[in-house]
Amino acid sequence: MTRFLVLAKTPTPGRVKTRLCPPWTLEQAAAVASAALIDTLRTVGAGVLVVDGSHPAPSGWSRVAQRGDELPARLANAFADAGSEPAVLIGMDTPQVTGALLADAAERLREADAVLGPAEDGGWWALGLRDPAYATVLRTVATSRPDTGVRTLQALRGLGLRVSLLPTLRDVDTATDARAVAALCPAGSEFRRAVTALDAELSA
Repeated sequence: MTRFLVLAKTPTPGRVKTRLCPPWTLEQAAAVASAALIDTLRTVGAGVLVVDGSHPAPSGWSRVAQRGDELPARLANAFADAGSEPAVLIGMDTPQVTGALLADAAERLREADAVLGPAEDGGWWALGLRDPAYATVLRTVATSRPDTGVRTLQALRGLGLRVSLLPTLRDVDTATDARAVAALCPAGSEFRRAVTALDAELSA
């Protein structure tokens, strides 16, 4: 059985999505982040919330605290702390992700050693590992670079792993990203509702 991990920050103003400011305030950016996290958790359904801060896990979820000073260590530790089962990790920056995409990622892990979902900005939005021990290689991959996805793929293949690539998604870093992603979300999406409301305030 494949376990899903969601890596997230508690949506605290000034600590999340600060690149959305301007045009939005720190409080508004935190509200957008909260909406993205709500949608992501709803889509995943159940799993492990790997959280930085005090954000509680929803019903049906388990919760572990992020460990490590830098993101590469936090990613590797997330897999280590979640158990020995195959696992797919995503963040809170792609609220447009669908259940079908996640089911496809889990299905691919039946044959592949790893699955990787590239992001448009050069990073990645999802990483699945049949054996979570493979995640130790993430400690050597620099994050927040335009070639982070490529470097991650190279590192996984350097271990001799068979890697299956998932569709490329756009993650939310800027207000332009947020608007583009909101347009991809269904009408009942918290993220779409939050972004639409904030833009309405700006134009009022």
